[in-house]
Amino acid sequence: MGWLDGSGIFETLRTEKAQAFALDRHLKRAKTSAQILGFTLPQNKDVQTGVEELLHQVPLEIGLLRISFDVKGDWAAVHLPYQPPNYPAKIRTHPDLVAPIGVSIKSYPYSHRLAIVEEAKFLGFDEALVVNTDGNLSECAVSNIIVCIDGAWITPPLSDGALPGIIRELVLENCEVTESSIPAARIGEITSAILLSSLRIAQSVESIDGRQLTPSHRLNTEIHTVVRELWVD
Repeated sequence: MGWLDGSGIFETLRTEKAQAFALDRHLKRAKTSAQILGFTLPQNKDVQTGVEELLHQVPLEIGLLRISFDVKGDWAAVHLPYQPPNYPAKIRTHPDLVAPIGVSIKSYPYSHRLAIVEEAKFLGFDEALVVNTDGNLSECAVSNIIVCIDGAWITPPLSDGALPGIIRELVLENCEVTESSIPAARIGEITSAILLSSLRIAQSVESIDGRQLTPSHRLNTEIHTVVRELWVD
């Protein structure tokens, strides 16, 4: 829900009390995506004004704001109720390899990614790790991921197919997390992991393919604190 007909790009943000998180960063990413695809977005101020009106017309304590832009320059937004997950995620490794396509873009139709999540949920998981055709971990179906291997926190680089996520960007800027390719053969060495997205912010991973991980409450709390401080600013 919230996508225009045809194809285009979209941004999904979390809102709290009529305030959208990191709207400027999301619109900047959308502009970059539009340039890659060869079309122009409306002026930021027009989108910001429209979003502000929507959030006041549809007030929610916590919400999901989705903004979509099509190749003709039209845009639309919806504001829907959202319940953040308050439990650690169980994730699986998606069995099919996904080819990296340069810089990942949040584009729609989005059915291929949603299908991966739906398959995972059907099997009793919450998310799925995606491995690219080079044999490296890319991200999860609808979220970025950071993992701990040999005591160091790392996240796959964009060159391996990871989406340039907003929370991922903030984590790299503010936390002791670095980028590094993660061969699929090393998934069994992951001792802790956290899912990142603008909706869930940071969600600890309980297990991968049924193998229990150690939760990292410290880093999870640190990420939420970074986001909260930016939100207040």
